[in-house]
Parts: sequence; structure tokens; C-alpha cells
Amino acid sequence: MILSIAAYGLPVLRKVSSEISADYPGLEKLIADMWETMYNSNGVGLAAPQINKDIRLFVVDSMQIFSNQEEDEKGTYPDEPGFKGAFINAKIIALEGNEWSYNEGCLSIPRIREDVQRKESVTLEYVDENFNPQKKTFNGLTARIILHEYDHTEGKLFIDYISPLKRTLLRRKLDDISKGKIKVDYKMVFPK
Repeated sequence: MILSIAAYGLPVLRKVSSEISADYPGLEKLIADMWETMYNSNGVGLAAPQINKDIRLFVVDSMQIFSNQEEDEKGTYPDEPGFKGAFINAKIIALEGNEWSYNEGCLSIPRIREDVQRKESVTLEYVDENFNPQKKTFNGLTARIILHEYDHTEGKLFIDYISPLKRTLLRRKLDDISKGKIKVDYKMVFPK
């Protein structure tokens, strides 16, 4: 089932999410719905706060980026061919490497993209959709997507990383999003 994406301005996007246990009601269906919602919205990641649930859960599929690359872009990123998976109760153990810039966007903040600096690699402890404990290191675009979605579970948005001046310049666009004055080709829910 395709779920509505929470728009900028909804309080759930600014809350620190809670951990969940294996008996979280309807978890398997929720994850399936998140995948369907993400693909329907042309996203490469989706966090539970973006579907109005303040729980520590997100899904990532960086494989889509690599499968759609132009021939001259191939081999640019170290994490090719990408990664697809669900992350539950993720905790960052280490951030390593140099910071690098990439133009990020967010389904909750449509039509706004900005360059964001993030570390090259992230090591996480988490449980997968079967509640099997994992400890993995990710780099490149996959690390970036994971860090973006992880931020959602911490109540942070990618616009928090841009300069105050740029944020001021975006104020009107952000206000329009929070008022529902935006057209997108996926379902959204806006603050009342």
C-alpha cells in the first residue's frame, strides 16, 4: 500500500524516533509498504518519520542509482553496484574519511535540492527486517543515503546542513511546502 509522505513542517520530522522490538505490530507489512511508497515516489531511501511514524526504521536502495547511471559515470563511486536493505534501531559506530559534497533532496521537502557535506563512510550497528543483528561499514553514495535517512530518525533534515543564509533564501519555498502549496506526483500529508 502506498503511504502518504509527511511534508516539511510536520512535527514528526523533528522528533527523535523510538527503538522498536521484533513484535512491533505489522512490521513486515509496514516495511513492504515503505518499499512500495519509496519506489512510487522515485526515492532511494525512506525513513519511518516520513510516513508519520516516529520509530527507528528506514529503507535504502542505492542500487537504483547505479543501474540508471550513464556509461561515463560508471566507476565513479566505490560502493557500486549499491545496497538494498532495511535498517531497524540503527546506531552510528563510526564516521570516517573526508567530507564530500553531493546535491541532496528529500521526499518530505520536494523541489528543493542543496549540496550537503558528509563523511565518506559510516559504520552502523542495526538489526535487519528479520531482527538479525548487523554491523556493517558503508561508503560512497550508499553511506550518504544511509546518513540522510538516519538523520530522519534523529529529527534532522538535510537543510540543517546548509548555511543560515541559504536557509533564509529557501524560507518562502519551505513555507509553501508546509502550507501544501506544492504539486508533486506522489501522496503527501501536510500540517493542518
